[in-house]
Amino acid sequence: MTSRSYWTAVWCGFLVLAIGLGVRQSFGIFLKPVSAELHVGRELFSFGTALSMLLMGFCAPFVGRLADRFGSAPTIAGGGVLYVLGMIVTATMHDGFMLILGNILVGIGLSAASFGPVLGVILRTAPPEKVALAVGLCSAGGSFGQFFIVPLASVLQGYFGDWRPTMWALTALAALVMLLPLGLNDSRQIAANKKKAGGNQTSGQALSEAFRLPSYWLLVVGFFVCGFHVAFVGGHLPAYISDKGIGLSLFGIKLTPAELGGWSIGMVGLFNIVGSILWSAMASRHQRKNLLSLLYLLRSVVFLGFVLAPLSAASVLVFAAALGFLWLGTVPLTNSLVGYMFGPVHMTMLNGIVFLGHQVGSFLGGWGAGKLFDLQGNYDTMWWIAIGLGVVAALLHWPIVEKPVARPQFAAQPA
Repeated sequence: MTSRSYWTAVWCGFLVLAIGLGVRQSFGIFLKPVSAELHVGRELFSFGTALSMLLMGFCAPFVGRLADRFGSAPTIAGGGVLYVLGMIVTATMHDGFMLILGNILVGIGLSAASFGPVLGVILRTAPPEKVALAVGLCSAGGSFGQFFIVPLASVLQGYFGDWRPTMWALTALAALVMLLPLGLNDSRQIAANKKKAGGNQTSGQALSEAFRLPSYWLLVVGFFVCGFHVAFVGGHLPAYISDKGIGLSLFGIKLTPAELGGWSIGMVGLFNIVGSILWSAMASRHQRKNLLSLLYLLRSVVFLGFVLAPLSAASVLVFAAALGFLWLGTVPLTNSLVGYMFGPVHMTMLNGIVFLGHQVGSFLGGWGAGKLFDLQGNYDTMWWIAIGLGVVAALLHWPIVEKPVARPQFAAQPA
């Protein structure tokens, strides 16, 4: 792949992740107004978004198989179509059934237009000496979307005074996900990798090989914690700030609690742009599994500081910035580690299994927070659960054996 087309893939992937994940992360802003209009508790909305994340995870291995076999471009474009249909259903919903249906379509669509297929293109096409930088830059797209789109949705919500026009604006933006895969064609690299590897290992054999490896299961369980953290904070931090009535007035700028909630998620995304790149860059000098242990441990420290510190606009912004640096740094480290261990031929499918663990965590983090809030009237228990899980994840990643799997039985035969 030429240098020019390689950079085309990086930036098209950046935009796919920015739009797909940025729009999805903005759903937390709609938690309170949608729940009020539909006359349901926060649990139903939380269940819908959590179910979306769970389906996103369950579909990821199958989507990865499609991408490994037919290429990422058609896979991502097809996901974009379902994503937009789900957004249309959500924008027109008038009952709980449509709320759930819209989230189902968004979840299935986003499974094909998310990190697995997109980073699969980058890992296949980038020159070896550029992989760390390329994966970090592309991963930062999800953070940029969070930084730009979530605050934009918050501003539009305040401007329109109604969530529906805001949802329609996000739907129009999401339509771009159907077009951007034109720059994500990796079919040539897929064919070359299969030929180089001998083309002998089937998908079933690849799965059996991975499932026999304890290190692979540790990655799956560890990524569960990442999903739990992201879904809880992304889906409930705006509502938490709004509940506490924490606004901001500084240098003539005034933000309502709802607007500060949106900007806090944006702040997480802003700092993760730097975080994704730096954590990826460090992978060229340090073992990825050790970096993952450190990252999860630091998350627990940040959560603990936020819980213990007096709640204010300043503490919210400091928390958002610190967490942002640690937010999605797990993704390039985990995805590239799977590729390093198992090779490129079945990489997207195997990353899909790991991502399923992430999304099971997302389901429990998103829905569980809503359930506990309806039962207890606060998020106190969820913060302590998040702290404990971060420590568990740090311990799980430490014993991972970071080396390529030996498979002489599948070596390519000389001509």
